[in-house]
Amino acid sequence: MPEQEYLPPRPPGGPDGPGPPGEVPPPWANLSPVRPARPRPGGLGDGPGDAARVSAGYPMGSWQTEGAVTPQDAVPSAGPRPQEQLPPWAGPDADDEEPSAAPPRALGGRAVPSAPGGRAGQAAPGGRAGQAALRRRRRRWLFALAGLVAVAGAAAAVVLLAAAGPGPAPVVPGALITTFQPGELRQVPDACQSVPAATVQHFLPGDVKVESALPVDGTAESACNWTVDQAPVYRLLQLNLLAYAPNGLASGNGSATFAAIDAYESALAGMQNPPEHSADPRATVTTLGGLGNEAFSARQVFRRGGAVTDVATVVVRYHNVVVTATMNGLQHSNRGTYGPVSMPQLASAALAFAQAAEATLH
Repeated sequence: MPEQEYLPPRPPGGPDGPGPPGEVPPPWANLSPVRPARPRPGGLGDGPGDAARVSAGYPMGSWQTEGAVTPQDAVPSAGPRPQEQLPPWAGPDADDEEPSAAPPRALGGRAVPSAPGGRAGQAAPGGRAGQAALRRRRRRWLFALAGLVAVAGAAAAVVLLAAAGPGPAPVVPGALITTFQPGELRQVPDACQSVPAATVQHFLPGDVKVESALPVDGTAESACNWTVDQAPVYRLLQLNLLAYAPNGLASGNGSATFAAIDAYESALAGMQNPPEHSADPRATVTTLGGLGNEAFSARQVFRRGGAVTDVATVVVRYHNVVVTATMNGLQHSNRGTYGPVSMPQLASAALAFAQAAEATLH
C-alpha cells in the first residue's frame, strides 16, 4: 500500500470566503492594503486581476514604502496640490522666505511636506505660512497703533488750543514762541503824556514846543519831541517807546522779550563801537541800576558842518519795551549864538524823562 501524504482538511471556500474554495487565507489577508511610494507600471488598477499582476511584477520585498503611513494618509493620487495663493495685502515679503530644508515626500502622487514633530501633510508651526501670517498680524497691529497715536495727537492739540483761549500759548522748552507772554506789552502809552509837566518845565525852561512824531492811541510805538529854541539856549529832548512783538529772527526762543533784548544790545554796541565809516562818535557808556530790567546812559559830542552838539542818551528795557530818551544841547552853531552847554545837566534831563516813561509801563 503506497504511503499517502497527509493533507489537512480545507475549510469550505466559496464566493463569500477570502479566497478560492478550499484555500486557507494567510494571516495578512484581512489587513488594509499598503500602496507603494512609486506608481504602478503599465497603469495597473485596483481590480482582482491587477492584484495578481502586481504580485507577479513586484514580488513581496522588492519595494519599500517611505516610512510609516497611516491608512487615513494613504489616499489616491489627486494630482499636484495647487500652490497656496497669498492675498495682495500680504506684502512683498510674504514670499521671500527660504524653502524648508526638508523636501516634501511623495505619497501616492500627493506632495506631503515633512513636519518635524507633527503628522505628515501638516505645515510646521514655524514654517513659511506661519511666519507670513505672523508678519501680517504684526503689520496690522503697527498700522492700528499708528492710527491711534495720530488720533490721540490731534485730540490733544484740540484740547490745548481750546484750553489756551485768547491768552498766551504755553511755553514749550526749545520751541519757537509766536505769542505775547505774561508781562509783555502789546502797546505803549502816549509818550507826550508819560512825562509830568513839572519835569518838562524843570529841564526845559521857556517856551516849549511839543510835537508828537508818531501816531498814538493803541499803537506799539509812540514818540514825542520837546523843543526850546531861544538863543543862547537850544534844547531838543526826544522820547521813544517801542513794544517789540515775537519775531522768528530774534535770538533765544523768538519771544517779544528776546526781540527787545536784541534791540537793546544793538543800541549799546552801536554807541560803544560805531561802524567803521560812521560819522557818529564813540560814546562814553555807563550802566544804570534800578531802572527797568536793564539800562545804560551814554554821552557823545557831534561835530558836523562847524556846529557842535552835546548829546546825552538813556536807554531802558522793560520786558519787551525799549525806552530811549535823548537830550540834545547846541554848544556852537554857525548861525546865532548858542551855548554854553552842561553835559551833566543834559544827562540828568534824559534820565528823568526815561524814568517817567518807564514808570507808565508798570
